[in-house]
Amino acid sequence: MKRLVFLILITLNVFYSTAQVTTNPELPTASQSVTITFNSAEESWLGYYTGDLYAHTGVIIQGDSGWKHVIGDWGNENNQPKLTHLGNGVYELEITPDINTFYSVPENEAVVQLAFVFRTADESKQTDNIFISVYGDGLVVEITEPSNTSVLPKNESVTISAASSLESDLKLYLNETLLTQTTGKNISTSYTFTESGNNLLIAEATAGDETVTDSISVFIREDVVEDAKPAEYKKGINYPTDTSAALVLWAPYKDFVFVLGDFNNWQPDNNYQMKKDGDVFWLEIPNLEKGKEYIFQYFIDGEIKIADPYTEKTIDPWNDPYIEEATYPDLIEYPAGKTEGTASVLQPGQEEYNWEATNFQIPDKNKMVIYELLVRDFTEEHTYKAVREKLDYLEDLNINVLELMPVNEFEGNSSWGYNPSFYFAPDKYYGPKNELKKLIDECHKRGIAVVIDMVLNHSYGQSPFVQMYMDNWTVTAENPWYNISSPNQTYSWGYDFNHEAAATQELVDSVNSFWLNEYHVDGFRFDFTKGFTNTSGDGWAYDASRIAILKRMADEIRKEKEDALIILEHLTTNQEEKELAGYGMLLWGNMSGSYSEAAKGNTGGSDLSNAVYSNRGWNKPNLVSYPESHDEERVMVNCLNSGYANGDYNIKDTSVALTRIGLNAVFHLLLPGPKMIWQFGERGYDLPINTCEDGSVNNDCRTSPKPPHWDYLDNSDRTGVFRVMAKLNYLKQTCEEFSSDNFEYSLSGAVKWIQFTEGDNHVFAMGNFGTQEISINFNFPETGKWYRFFEEDSIELATAGQLLDLTAGEYRIYSTRQFNQPEIVTSTTEKNIQTNNILIYPNPANHEINIQAGDLFSEIEIYSLTGKLMYKTVSPPEKQKTINIEHLQPGIYLLRMVRDENIFTQKIVVN
Repeated sequence: MKRLVFLILITLNVFYSTAQVTTNPELPTASQSVTITFNSAEESWLGYYTGDLYAHTGVIIQGDSGWKHVIGDWGNENNQPKLTHLGNGVYELEITPDINTFYSVPENEAVVQLAFVFRTADESKQTDNIFISVYGDGLVVEITEPSNTSVLPKNESVTISAASSLESDLKLYLNETLLTQTTGKNISTSYTFTESGNNLLIAEATAGDETVTDSISVFIREDVVEDAKPAEYKKGINYPTDTSAALVLWAPYKDFVFVLGDFNNWQPDNNYQMKKDGDVFWLEIPNLEKGKEYIFQYFIDGEIKIADPYTEKTIDPWNDPYIEEATYPDLIEYPAGKTEGTASVLQPGQEEYNWEATNFQIPDKNKMVIYELLVRDFTEEHTYKAVREKLDYLEDLNINVLELMPVNEFEGNSSWGYNPSFYFAPDKYYGPKNELKKLIDECHKRGIAVVIDMVLNHSYGQSPFVQMYMDNWTVTAENPWYNISSPNQTYSWGYDFNHEAAATQELVDSVNSFWLNEYHVDGFRFDFTKGFTNTSGDGWAYDASRIAILKRMADEIRKEKEDALIILEHLTTNQEEKELAGYGMLLWGNMSGSYSEAAKGNTGGSDLSNAVYSNRGWNKPNLVSYPESHDEERVMVNCLNSGYANGDYNIKDTSVALTRIGLNAVFHLLLPGPKMIWQFGERGYDLPINTCEDGSVNNDCRTSPKPPHWDYLDNSDRTGVFRVMAKLNYLKQTCEEFSSDNFEYSLSGAVKWIQFTEGDNHVFAMGNFGTQEISINFNFPETGKWYRFFEEDSIELATAGQLLDLTAGEYRIYSTRQFNQPEIVTSTTEKNIQTNNILIYPNPANHEINIQAGDLFSEIEIYSLTGKLMYKTVSPPEKQKTINIEHLQPGIYLLRMVRDENIFTQKIVVN
């Protein structure tokens, strides 16, 4: 899974608690010196420390959120300030003679914050960003306790404090009532609230003729009501009626929770304080409008705002503005200015999706051809709908399993999806949830199973499961789902799930059950299952606990759907993989290196034997071997970059390289067990994996968007590869020979072959992976008639021993029975005739097109670029015709005319 993801970087300007950082003076100004005191024992990323610490520091200027006037260079002890250790892990840094001078701030700029990262001398440890407010010169007053929008208890003493920048007369008010007054720079009092509701705290400072104030709003809550949750309410959002919702949040160690949302103007309200049942908080919300969407969050302990972890739709302020209306029509707007962070959506009385395919049967594992697809890059539209509209193409390829890279909400918009944040919500960048259901439904109607990529090794920081128990972006020991840090630091991303925890196992089962039942998926490809363990080490040694965790998960999935597909990206010791395969799970088998070398012509380093399950000692053909996945460099790229050559035969030539892709396919797709094609491998996709959006190549662009290049279908060499793969897929699924466990093979060296026997029928494939013609002696299993599949003919053998001549890159399939030839639409091999006496107009067209020809024509067809027949007419021979095209969606089509035995093909554009 080794990959990075695109994230929206958000600057969080947080003032840390006085236990961690204090300043003297308490309200620093830019024209004064200030002393920063830092307690390392209170900093979770650095931890208690007594060695040398250095400050990476700059300032935030008014009107600009970025760091400015940074002192020195990161990691350079010669030009970055060193902190003074006062003992016991407490450090001090003096900013002198004043802030402006220390940071060389120009006179026309106003400093609003100091910015720090404190690091160790060897850079092995550091703090997170630390920001300290800077105030203007003159008289300033600020309430320091409690914080703004605090939720406070009734009948408990609360400290109220304020500080001023100058000696002044200080007063504290509750609403309009004076609580206390004094003279100096600090004022404090204690107060016990006896009435619930909203209150305004005001601090006033007067020096000479000048008076300034600061105010904050606090809410006084009622005591939490203890009440048993109705048994029918599950975690997350429930809909008792079409006009109500019931919310359930499991939150151990939490004291109280308010629901904030559109229904209460995003303000704490005792009517929306959740009831408590042990560790479960729950609330029924009545009087909602049927079918209306409401945005809401949980406000936990007056400190944390999160979306519902089980929500089926999220709203966030950072990514949603960049989702186009065409992608997600009428997307509800984020309540800007009323809250912050990701929010969730509830909608009582929403229409249920009406499934059309209700009796779908998952294909036999031995006959599976899996197509791995990234919605973002499969079409320019990057939507579920656009993928659905390309199913003709995939059906023509004869795949029978569609594997979607992660479609649940991930951080950012443009991503591979391996940075998950919400597990029950489809990502909106790909469209509404019912469009995903339509895609799955349509796949099932075409006999195609759907598997989704699920990332349960880790989550990222926007996940509510993370945020509920987090201190300074580090998971705390109270978190029921995650390890504080991954026990396997060699391979670690995001926040690591503790798969031994009961809470994590329950969550995993809930996620899997949800997608199987709500979206009718047929199974999962689980990402990086090597990480499903708390055993330390590099993950390659046999781990019995990991095996037990995966078997338990598989058992629970099968309770929901007995024949569900469970595919693991495990890639660990063969002993583990054999055991998991024996338990009925399918496992990815990365053969990228061997297939690339084979295609390139490296006959000495291209043994493909490990793509056969039995070669690994497995008892079941549950190996999903593949030449490439999303993670590997494309085989076509390797051929073009470093393919071998011999005389005029040069694998770096595009047309030759494409024939090598077809050669590989014969010895990939026909091998026993399920096999996988990575998106566009069927037409020799040749952009390097590290291609950037501007076309340059850079390691940082590994996960950048890649163009789908549907224009490749205009190239007959590329559609030729497509047709080869489509035929192989057809054979695998319709001919029992290729599912036989009676097979032999020789997959090393220049000439590779594999032979199947099923009853009285024999079939074998042979290919020359070298760069020159080779003659070999081969013993056929029997004499008589043998059919040649690709040549669509037959030969008679008088003797079993035959001398066969194979040109470089040539491949053949022989069989003792004749295989049917599948009908494949995708092709550009038609013979084009001269166009000087044919006129097609207008082009582009809106409503109709006119055709005029010098010779008679009788047949007209219009195809989509995916090969779907959109229009056909056969009429008596004529020289002109008008065709109504109003039924065609805007796009590019291929118009074909038949004149005598000739075919004329022309692109047309429909506006």
